[in-house]
Amino acid sequence: LGCASVVVGSPIVPLGSAVTATCTIQSELCHGLEQGKVRISWMLDNKPVAGSQRRGPGGTEVSNLTLPRFNRTQARLWCCVEWNGTKQRVGMAEIRAGYPPAKPLNLSCVLNLGDYGLTCQWEPGANSHLPTSVTLKCAGSRAQAVTGCTPQGGHNHCTVPRRLLQLYREMEIWVSITNALGTAESEHLCIDPMDVAKLDPPILQSIQSIPFQTDCVALAWDAAQGTEHMELQCELRYRAPEDPAWSLVTGIIGRAGTTQRCGFLFGTQYHFQMRCRRSSASAYWSEWSPGRNYTTHEKAPSGKLDTWWAAQPARAGGWLEVELRWKTPRRYETNGRVLGYRVTLSPRRRGRDPPTVCNTTHTQCNFSVPMGTRRVYVSVYNAAGESAATEVVLLERKGQPLAGLRAVPRDNTSLRVYWEAPLAPVATYVLEWQQVTSEPRHCSACWQMEHDGAATTALIQYGIEPFQQYNISLYPLYKDAIGMPVYTTAYSQQKAPSHAPKLHLRRISKSEAELCWDPLPVEMQNGFITSYTIFWANSIADVASATVKPSLSSFVIQGLKPSTLYKVHIMASTVAGGTNGTNLTLVTTVLDDTEIQFLFLTLGLVFLLLTLLLICFQKN
Repeated sequence: LGCASVVVGSPIVPLGSAVTATCTIQSELCHGLEQGKVRISWMLDNKPVAGSQRRGPGGTEVSNLTLPRFNRTQARLWCCVEWNGTKQRVGMAEIRAGYPPAKPLNLSCVLNLGDYGLTCQWEPGANSHLPTSVTLKCAGSRAQAVTGCTPQGGHNHCTVPRRLLQLYREMEIWVSITNALGTAESEHLCIDPMDVAKLDPPILQSIQSIPFQTDCVALAWDAAQGTEHMELQCELRYRAPEDPAWSLVTGIIGRAGTTQRCGFLFGTQYHFQMRCRRSSASAYWSEWSPGRNYTTHEKAPSGKLDTWWAAQPARAGGWLEVELRWKTPRRYETNGRVLGYRVTLSPRRRGRDPPTVCNTTHTQCNFSVPMGTRRVYVSVYNAAGESAATEVVLLERKGQPLAGLRAVPRDNTSLRVYWEAPLAPVATYVLEWQQVTSEPRHCSACWQMEHDGAATTALIQYGIEPFQQYNISLYPLYKDAIGMPVYTTAYSQQKAPSHAPKLHLRRISKSEAELCWDPLPVEMQNGFITSYTIFWANSIADVASATVKPSLSSFVIQGLKPSTLYKVHIMASTVAGGTNGTNLTLVTTVLDDTEIQFLFLTLGLVFLLLTLLLICFQKN
């Protein structure tokens, strides 16, 4: 109604600074306040604040307010008067507080060759809590600064149109942010827009092996449309599905053409991609081109196979039963997809194929050979040919064994094995391991060769699971014999047993109870059993216990009270913890067996004496 006016020193102030305000009341314009004393009060939003009041010129009432620290980013300051016992809001001023704008950071720009617009982005500084105006400024070498673009919707990027750009000339670009408390600018970026052009990716046209039967590949590629006139710098990357990382080829210069690269594996599929940029230090790389797959041609496998065998005389005399195992060749030796393995009794000679005793796609073979056979030969083949045969000498197992063998966990899926080297020189070591189970199982791939004869340690990583027991054996291979194996057992990780054995009562007397139990199945042990602990307690909670060696399967509890009920249970323990079994309830007898026998004997004697007395009385 115009009876009050509120004036503040400044409607926008730095956060935390003082705010002053004045409220002037003209009583004659406020209906109901023409008579009596006017009382002025203040409210900051809904919180009362105290001001001073005095009489002003022309019969007005004036109240002054000072807020020493204004710590709100936005608030409404109300001037109120009392009317009929209530506070009435008659004037208001809105106050905002914040900080001067912070300096924008990390300004970068990319030129789009489609419409030749320059898109710039930046990171905003700290929030000023005030309305801000953001513009991207640009200036040519001899032109005044103009507004290149204004970001929309609170984004931190915008695009300068082509008409404001000077291509192939250096321009100055920066971000300007303004609010009521000041202006901040980013670092000025001096660039030629063409130097920050991001090209479309190149196009891979064809891939082929050149020359054939080598490990080299030639790739033909074209530059993206619109970049044919530019001098380009490109990169090529490729990988096979099994490769952990990309292989990168750098330094490909030119507008289009071909590039060659060697060192590829035979018979392997590779995935190729390419990207380019202008030959300028500050230019941006294009995105990687769409991928193109190419499989190199195959070649006959190379290298020697790791082999291991076991032999024993057949039941039918004159023959030797052989179990031959070998490892799958390494990737760089297969030279393609392996089709199978061939075992023969003699090496392959030109124009004559030796007799084959085994042709399989597996990595093991069982066959019989005449007694006295000392050598067999195994080879691997693919669609391109067959490898040179690996000679397997069937040596006798009679050599000197190793002095010691131990295994420790490296992590929960691998074991580190240590041994003591023998005095005689060793050519190779063969390490075997098998999971210990209640039902016998055989893992034909659980072995490995250590070709370093001076080695005293090896790492087992294949087929190892936590909480499972493994038997490990190590064979030294000498020049003319195989050493006798040494053995050890190990866990890669242990925990408490899955459950404890079930207790059985074998016998009981008035003071003793003999208990027995079946050993835990090895699958349930989850570690080496370190001990069994027997607990027993009667009805008045007298608890006792005894620890038993893991090799025992029975225990006699002594010192029990006659005719008393006891609850007994067993705990099986490993180094990682223990597991309790269920309770077994038993009651001791009143008398021992010998006492019962003595009692029956005494009663029998008494009965005999009574019988004799009766006979005597009858006769006399």
